[in-house]
Amino acid sequence: MKTSAHSAGSLFLESALAVDSAVMPSDTILPWFEGRRLAHRFRLEPIPFKDMVKWGFDPKTGNLCHESRRFFSIEGLRVKTNWGQIPEWEQPIIVQPEIGLLGFLTKRFNGVLHFLVQAKMEPGNVNMIQLSPTLQATRSNFSRVHQGRAPLYLEKFTDRRHGRVLVDVLQSEQGARFLRKRNRNIIIETEQNFAVGDDYCWLTLGQLLRLLRYDNLVNMDARTVMSCISYALGPGASPEAVSGRFGQELWRSFQSVAAGRSSNEEIISWFTEQKFAFDLDVERIPLGTVREWVRTATEIRHETGRYFSVIACRVEADNREVSAWTQPMVKAHQRGLIAFVVKDFDGVLHVLVQAKVEPGNFDVVEMAPSVQCITGSYENEGPDQLPPFVHYVLNARPDQIRFDTLQSEEGGRFFREENRNLIVEAGADFPRELPSNYIWMTAGQLKEFIKYNNFVNVQARCLLSSLSFIEMDK
Repeated sequence: MKTSAHSAGSLFLESALAVDSAVMPSDTILPWFEGRRLAHRFRLEPIPFKDMVKWGFDPKTGNLCHESRRFFSIEGLRVKTNWGQIPEWEQPIIVQPEIGLLGFLTKRFNGVLHFLVQAKMEPGNVNMIQLSPTLQATRSNFSRVHQGRAPLYLEKFTDRRHGRVLVDVLQSEQGARFLRKRNRNIIIETEQNFAVGDDYCWLTLGQLLRLLRYDNLVNMDARTVMSCISYALGPGASPEAVSGRFGQELWRSFQSVAAGRSSNEEIISWFTEQKFAFDLDVERIPLGTVREWVRTATEIRHETGRYFSVIACRVEADNREVSAWTQPMVKAHQRGLIAFVVKDFDGVLHVLVQAKVEPGNFDVVEMAPSVQCITGSYENEGPDQLPPFVHYVLNARPDQIRFDTLQSEEGGRFFREENRNLIVEAGADFPRELPSNYIWMTAGQLKEFIKYNNFVNVQARCLLSSLSFIEMDK
């Protein structure tokens, strides 16, 4: 049985306001997490391509594939576009046509919704383990192509009799790295009692929001599912924990779908205009023919040494469905910058959103953060060569910065890739005129567009999940 959007929203709000819990007291979370890290044996070792098991380069195309032709492959992509400063290029791209599943099981304890969180090892994680959703698996994983164990709690997401659905939507992954990749983001409420594994614990949404303030602790998959949550007041309820000017403005922003500077209809028209204005022509090509990329015994890299490379790794983990395996991984060469500029208009906080073209997008553009520099050494470039607002964000005063952490990209495919995540409140000096592919939206409006496929990109979703109307310190 599905719950209504309003009742789900009120459940989420009550959980978000609960910053502590008798089920898992907040002061025990980090010690428990460290204990899970010490309880297991993890090892990650870069290796030559020739030492990979069940992976290899196709002799005809040069594509890097698994012998089962499942999981994913590394192929070539030729891109032509009129967006940005480079009209044409070629690059390696991850091709993974199957839809993955990212899901939280939730349950009420003392009337408050709690999320079942896993301390999960992924080979590319900074710090090796991070807090992840209850279930995080590709179709190849849960159909056991690897011949290992099935993921825990899989049946609770595949059999609707186990609970009711609070959130269920397809969302895109990184358009610069994946070709048209999507995951099912799902949250299920259960009333069943069941054993909880040693690497799992129940946390409120408020506790998870607190943990987002720590570097590389809550993984990308958890953040994208959390971004799909909308808040609503229940009967007779009020968000008493909301405090401070910024918290109050942000609360009004989450509740304001109709009070934005632009209506939803105007935003849709703007977004449609961006799709009309920009071209994106992509063609899958053999990896062995990709221009300006060099393959050595240990990596595939751009001849300039910029952007990213593809490497091979050997992995050992005693708490995974398979205890040892090899695989390719994408390794970024610079730390990225992801930032939202926010500004108050008539007492309602607005978020500056850009329409951004990336080669792996399903439909040309997606709504992205105000600043998103995934590759390139942006700190060393002159202001005239920087993307819009990068200089403003990097030179923000301390009193303008509302959120500032390092967050990892997904650790299953990316090797220790992390981005600086910033939320910066604009001052009176922020430009009034915006480039045509930028627009101000309320947080509530952005949440509305997250409900649908291929509107809001993963970087914007993950950063939006960090916006909390609860004033809190680490």
